[in-house]
Amino acid sequence: MLQTGRTMSSTPDPLNTYRQLHAERQREEATLSLMCNRLSNARLMTFLTTVVMAWGTFVGDWMVAWWLCAPTTIFVGLVIKHDRLLLDRDRIRRALSWYGHGIARLEDRWSGIGPRGDEYSNSEHPFSQDLDLFGDGSLFQLLNTTQTRSGEQTLASWLLTPANYNEVISRHGAVRDLQPKLTLREKIATAGIKRLDSGHPEDLVAWATAPTILKGRVFQILAGLFTLSTFGAIASWFTGATTALPMALALCLTASYHRWFQGQSEQIMHAATKPSNELTGIGRIYHLFRQANYTSERLSSLRTTLDTQEDIGVDQLARQLEQILEQHDWQHNILFRPIAFLLFWQMHCAFSVETWRMRYGHAVSTWLRQIGEFEALSAIGTYAYEHPTDPFPKLAKSKDPVVYDAIRLAHPLLPASTAVKNDVTLGPETRVIIVSGSNMSGKTTLLRSVGVNMVMALMGAPVRAQHLHISSLDLGATLRIEDSLQAGKSRFYTEVIRLGQIVETARSKPMLVLLDELFHGTNSHDRTDGAHGLLRSLISLGAIGLVTTHDLALVQIGDQLAPHTCNMHFDDTMVDNKMYFDYKLKPGPVTRSNALAIMRAVGLDVSSSNQS
Repeated sequence: MLQTGRTMSSTPDPLNTYRQLHAERQREEATLSLMCNRLSNARLMTFLTTVVMAWGTFVGDWMVAWWLCAPTTIFVGLVIKHDRLLLDRDRIRRALSWYGHGIARLEDRWSGIGPRGDEYSNSEHPFSQDLDLFGDGSLFQLLNTTQTRSGEQTLASWLLTPANYNEVISRHGAVRDLQPKLTLREKIATAGIKRLDSGHPEDLVAWATAPTILKGRVFQILAGLFTLSTFGAIASWFTGATTALPMALALCLTASYHRWFQGQSEQIMHAATKPSNELTGIGRIYHLFRQANYTSERLSSLRTTLDTQEDIGVDQLARQLEQILEQHDWQHNILFRPIAFLLFWQMHCAFSVETWRMRYGHAVSTWLRQIGEFEALSAIGTYAYEHPTDPFPKLAKSKDPVVYDAIRLAHPLLPASTAVKNDVTLGPETRVIIVSGSNMSGKTTLLRSVGVNMVMALMGAPVRAQHLHISSLDLGATLRIEDSLQAGKSRFYTEVIRLGQIVETARSKPMLVLLDELFHGTNSHDRTDGAHGLLRSLISLGAIGLVTTHDLALVQIGDQLAPHTCNMHFDDTMVDNKMYFDYKLKPGPVTRSNALAIMRAVGLDVSSSNQS
């Protein structure tokens, strides 16, 4: 077994650091805003001065024309300087947003900020909906600091798919490497990536690898010949060498050729817009990724594999495509439009896009996968930086007995100051803990704490515990089983289907199961017999897990299947018709229920049936 716990010489104060940097960026933003306002006023004054001087030159005849060069030059310089300051201010404002979001996370105000990730949730998945992995206040929303959809998708896939021993160890090394690189994360966050305007990675790959629409250099050669002939005919007409007829014929042929390719060219250029946005973001992240130094083997290897065969960076290739689209937009300028018509500008731009796709389109999926991996690792590194006291788990090798041993385990989505911590030990002797307790006592929260920390542990993140020793496990849960009117499935039937899937997986893989209110939808007799048989089967297959119940009849199973099972419970106290819970897990089964007390507390007449 390998110890992978955190080793740090000093514990940083991320909240104080974020607040200081946020304050610094606020001062920078205020300074840049003041400079932008002053330059804007200077531009206006320079423009008005130029207008007055132009009037004096061409109307009043009291100034020399070359004097206009000075204010015109000053105006152009002010425009360039103003645009640069606006870009700097936008970058600083993005930094303010970045640190503001970080402060919100550290102050437990992060719920509802950022993408929810609902598209990654799947009711058929064995645990995604049970553990609040996606949606408002979800683990995805807490962890997701990625800037591209590729990074977002990679992070979501890691949440849904527990990694094996070697993969987790590799991610740990990369996360530790990225953890202190706060400046790198700020640069990536302020790079101006147009995430919301970009397409989905699958669409980008489909675009990059689709068959070419425009083929053959002959059409470009013909376009060049038409351009030369048209310019020649126009020049001949201007010089009087020929009549207007050759020029008119050349223009008609040019227009016909334009019309022939217009539909295809417009289709190509329109289809390239969103992919170019995504690739520009990928290129900017690649550029920043390349600038940093890394000690982990995973990040060093990842950076090397992103180099292209032509020794041109991904950022440069993305910039090439972006420039083609920028040049295409020149034709919208009213002064350049006639020249663009004669030069077959749109068609040549479309050919350039097709050439780019033929050369580099096959590599796009690799770029997306690798940059997505870097962003996901960086997101986990951000979480590790913001939670310096959360340790990395200790991983058991595949040959070791299956284990889940947690000390002072808590739910990472709850505020650390209020979350109650519990110890949970599973395997190799005690394989199943039956947790009994009254309503609202903390049973389901315990299951979610165990499950979410397993997800974090096996995606390569630190965990919310003093210590966690865990095997590489698959996870199956029944915490949020619902009936379906449309599918005609009752809650009980849906639960049975999920349990069948869990048993089938346990036949081939080590399994952690989290079963909440087992067989709640059937009668007590069938529930007891079914639970006994199911747990015996899971234990025989080598699974470990927790089962919650408020049915006192089920706690007897803990004794019947001992020593592989044991009973533990949560209790409560009633004071002045108010329920109080300490949420602390205690040994043994619960001995009483609070259901009637709760009913009476809200005013229901629930007198015992043996009372007259």
